[in-house]
Amino acid sequence: MKNKMNTSSLQDVLETQKREMEDRLKERYIERDVQTVPAGQLVRVVVGPRRAGKSFLAAHLLRADGGGGYVNFDDERLLDVQDYDDIVNAMNLVYGKPKTVLLDEVQNLARWELLVNRLQRQGRRLIVTGSNSNLLSSELATHLTGRHMLIPLLPFGYRERLRLLNTSPTDSERRTLLAEYSRSGGFPEPLMQPLNRTDYLRTLVNSVLYKDIVKRHRVRAVQGIENLVHYLFSNVAKEYSFRTLGQVTGCRSANTVQKYVKYLEESFLFFSLPRFSFKVREQVAFNKKIYATDTGMAAALGFRPGEDAGRLYENLVAIALWKKSLAGGLNVFFWKGAGNEEVDFVVRKGLKTEALIQVCQTVDNPRTLERETRALLKAGKELNCANRILLTEDAEKTEPVEWFGLKGEIRFMPLWKWLEREG
Repeated sequence: MKNKMNTSSLQDVLETQKREMEDRLKERYIERDVQTVPAGQLVRVVVGPRRAGKSFLAAHLLRADGGGGYVNFDDERLLDVQDYDDIVNAMNLVYGKPKTVLLDEVQNLARWELLVNRLQRQGRRLIVTGSNSNLLSSELATHLTGRHMLIPLLPFGYRERLRLLNTSPTDSERRTLLAEYSRSGGFPEPLMQPLNRTDYLRTLVNSVLYKDIVKRHRVRAVQGIENLVHYLFSNVAKEYSFRTLGQVTGCRSANTVQKYVKYLEESFLFFSLPRFSFKVREQVAFNKKIYATDTGMAAALGFRPGEDAGRLYENLVAIALWKKSLAGGLNVFFWKGAGNEEVDFVVRKGLKTEALIQVCQTVDNPRTLERETRALLKAGKELNCANRILLTEDAEKTEPVEWFGLKGEIRFMPLWKWLEREG
């Protein structure tokens, strides 16, 4: 065991953390689009990428509860603490035996679920944040079944980005803002402070890669996972197979790549959407599509100026839908037909298809329009869904379309307007 911290030293650390959080709470707060519950018996668990605002949101939840204790485990001074009673005792001294407790970045604490369970049994109200989706979800499912509420928090969505501006832009300005937002992404700090966005995002990705993945999982082939990160950011909104990823990144095997993709998704750098099939076996075997959790990261680490903005737009829609799926209640897929037609998003609730959504920067080219509408008609027939939506930069209308006997209506909607409503 390394040098043990006494209660006095721990108290000094928590006093410093307390002052830091008090200073943060003086900063401007943008209301986030999340569902929460009042303080009570449920442990409120805020999960999402690093630097997305989890601690800030949780601190405001804590203040709304009347205040309480705060411990930030993303602090190297707490890494060697092995007796959790020492932490609790120091917290009680700093905060006067608080009824409500915020445990920040709790995945850094070994066997954190034991501490959470004990504090809950003692009648404490708990708010927990974490940056590793699998670690939190698996441990929560095991130890806190039915006693927690998951609150996914991603970088600013388009609505929240508008809220930050605190203005009422015109439709033309909204279209311009959409293009800017697709490249900048939604991480709060570079939007609210004079920081170099590209440098900030590259540094953040490296921090997640080396601190949360390479170190935690003892990854030896660092170059391989670095190649994978760059390749995935350069190919968002595209299909992938583990075999192909292994070839392009130089990783030894498809199994290794599969493991690396899992790490990257657990750390909220990427997420995947499956191809829809009524047969579960086919759905598992099909290729998936990869998306970045934040389009700013894709633009900073993968895309080059002038590349297809349509894929960033598609990624924005994927994020909005994925966020809803994290909160529960719907499932999201993409669809491919026998003739290789493709629909970007199939939104399902239970056994029913609620919506079919295509995303395209513009459909001014008649061949592009025909391709997009044909896929929507064929998918609509196969999946028994008449709610067909085509999102572009500016088109807004509902139009009947026909293709070789297939007929139906398609609703054209500006992407910025859809995002204001959905994400």
